[in-house]
Amino acid sequence: QVQLAESGGGLVQAGDSLRLSCAMSGRPLSSYAIGWFRRAPGKEREFVAALSLRDGRAKFADSVQGRFSISRDTAKNTVYLQMNMLKPEDTAVYSCAGLSTHLIPIGLWGQGTQVTVSS
Repeated sequence: QVQLAESGGGLVQAGDSLRLSCAMSGRPLSSYAIGWFRRAPGKEREFVAALSLRDGRAKFADSVQGRFSISRDTAKNTVYLQMNMLKPEDTAVYSCAGLSTHLIPIGLWGQGTQVTVSS
């Protein structure tokens, strides 16, 4: 059974950094593209970033471009979301997801991790 598990969330101040981890179990990381999504209170889930594990190409939402980066450690079967210069509007539950080659969620989700940025 393939599973995703996020970690690394927390409470930080505006301008701080956090690194979220998404650990995959049950299959090699190379089997999927992996993306990060977030859902703020009262809002719809939105795309944050994605990493194609076949060619290493990354894609970011305009709201995080230049502040967030995404990377992988195949030895640890883990994808990371490095978040720098955090803003209060980045406050949300962040979840990682398995994606198709067209970066569409395929129904494989982690449980989510809370990120709270205070002003």
